Amino acid sequence: MTSVTGTTSTGPTGSARGTRQGVAVLVVLVAAAAGLTWAKWLPYGERVRQLHGSRSWPGSDVLQRATGGSSWFERGWSFTAAYTGAVWKALVVALVVAALVDALVAPALWRRATGDGARGALRGGLLSLPTMMCTCCTAPVAVTMRRAGVPRAAALAFWLGNPVLNPAVLVFLALLAPWQWTAVRALLGVVLVLGAATVLGGVGDRAALRRAGRRGTTATSVQPLVIEPLRTAPPVPEVADRPAPVRVLRSFARLAVLLVPEYLVLVFLVGVLGPWLVPVLGSGGPSALVVVGCCVVGALLVLPTGGEIPVLLALAAAGASPWVLGALLVVLPTVSLPSAVMVGGAMGWRTTAATVGVVAAAGLVGGALLAAA
Repeated sequence: MTSVTGTTSTGPTGSARGTRQGVAVLVVLVAAAAGLTWAKWLPYGERVRQLHGSRSWPGSDVLQRATGGSSWFERGWSFTAAYTGAVWKALVVALVVAALVDALVAPALWRRATGDGARGALRGGLLSLPTMMCTCCTAPVAVTMRRAGVPRAAALAFWLGNPVLNPAVLVFLALLAPWQWTAVRALLGVVLVLGAATVLGGVGDRAALRRAGRRGTTATSVQPLVIEPLRTAPPVPEVADRPAPVRVLRSFARLAVLLVPEYLVLVFLVGVLGPWLVPVLGSGGPSALVVVGCCVVGALLVLPTGGEIPVLLALAAAGASPWVLGALLVVLPTVSLPSAVMVGGAMGWRTTAATVGVVAAAGLVGGALLAAA
């Protein structure tokens, strides 16, 4: 992969590299815009138009597929088919964009474009707004960002911002639910994307640098790769000489082989465990144990974009407490067991676990806010 340094080159080689990188970024942007128009922007625009007229969510709750069926295999298969059918377009777009970025865009350009700390979290969060993916579909891009050495704060903000600050879902909520739901979701989404990602990302990066120091690695050599070994090996040097289409296909195949089977197995597992997990959400009472249980289960379950809305509307109609509704409003879409496992090696397992814990804690705050509203 072509390397871009932090200094400006005045020779023809530096100029050629700059031109190639400009073309590469343009290719990525055009591909992302085309893919998102197909998978997200046009369908969501049509969904907004439908909701504005009907004021009711079309279709059924995908979690129902995880509680029916006569056998564990039937439940797992039915849920996996339903979930994959809802997200496959976004997943394909995510894999294609991640492969293009991995194969064409120099890691140094990624790092300069995002930055670290609060600035990185802000830029990662802003980058997540137009992509509007669920927590699993955003995982391939987040993994690629970390593989390029993007600081954890920016990658975490992108991973969390896609589901929790999805502009389309906020519009869906505004059309179908009390205004307090939208306000709580947006407020805590900003806190998670800007605050939690900054703190957890900074802690994770500093811990990785300390570990590298104990191994005797210099700060200069470890900075681009302050990431865990799993899924994050540096590019093979000889690949840089291969044609761009070959590099893109190779990257796509690697991501697909690595992440898609893992994704399918974990989504299947969620479907199998549905009869034990989903009823916790319907317990509905305001007791601390029930709310904590909803936060834990909500962090395990996986839903397509906007899939939390029919769940929440059904719970509200059944009389669930504002504590439960507020907790699930935040936790259900933001993290899941499949997505946490998919990004765990790239973000760092401790950082990922801490992020899931912070999201669950934000769910408790969401419950408190909705109960007080």
